[in-house]
Amino acid sequence: MNQSERRIFLIKELLKERGMEADIPAGSEEQRRLLRSLMNVRMPSEISDGFLKVQDEYLKEEVSRKGVTEGETLAASKADDRLVLWQGDITTLKVDAIVNAANSALLGCFVPCHSCVDNIIHSTSGIQLRLACHRLMKEQDHEEPTGRAKITPAYNLPCRYVIHTVGPIIYGAVKDRDRELLSDCYSSCLKLADENNLKSIAFCCISTGEFHFPNALAAKIAVKTVTEYLDQGSGIEKVIFNVFKDVDREIYEELLG
Repeated sequence: MNQSERRIFLIKELLKERGMEADIPAGSEEQRRLLRSLMNVRMPSEISDGFLKVQDEYLKEEVSRKGVTEGETLAASKADDRLVLWQGDITTLKVDAIVNAANSALLGCFVPCHSCVDNIIHSTSGIQLRLACHRLMKEQDHEEPTGRAKITPAYNLPCRYVIHTVGPIIYGAVKDRDRELLSDCYSSCLKLADENNLKSIAFCCISTGEFHFPNALAAKIAVKTVTEYLDQGSGIEKVIFNVFKDVDREIYEELLG
């Protein structure tokens, strides 16, 4: 199969699974949106090995099309050679682990083609990621507490693992407890990385999007928590602060010198 044939196969299989019939759009971008939407709304249930084989081939080609950034090549901060600032799509980073800003259900975003990092990571990784998270949550038997973290394989992402953490949601003014919980997110992820002997980890801007944590304060907490953790002794050699928006890049540039 070529990429177009894979995409149409996957769309048809997901529509059939839902008992739906629909006209498949002719344009490749429209097809990509439809496939991503069907993946986003799919509940965590097992699916055939044949589907997964085609899906994995398709997603790996899509990642290759976007381009992969080698974490090892990124320039370190002048102030601290363990820290890196990088602006771009976190799903294109080849590192040991990337951090996902998850919700407490830990199953990914079910809103079709939503722009949050949770949705983008799950869409690029494949439906296995939701299944893996579902198994963890079924075993845990309660929602993931704020400030804690879980680790899963990355499946079709160029990184090796995804670390999922639930940041605080801000309603009104930021409280001291919100600051503590956001710091806990970073330290929980770093501890998981150390426990799994990972050398590099990339953080998104946890809680600053849909969860409304002020960007500048969140970045200050992130840098302080990471630096203090590394200073206590860690096997982690590189921490990447991944930003997408210019405003966050400017904030981290000032913090990292």
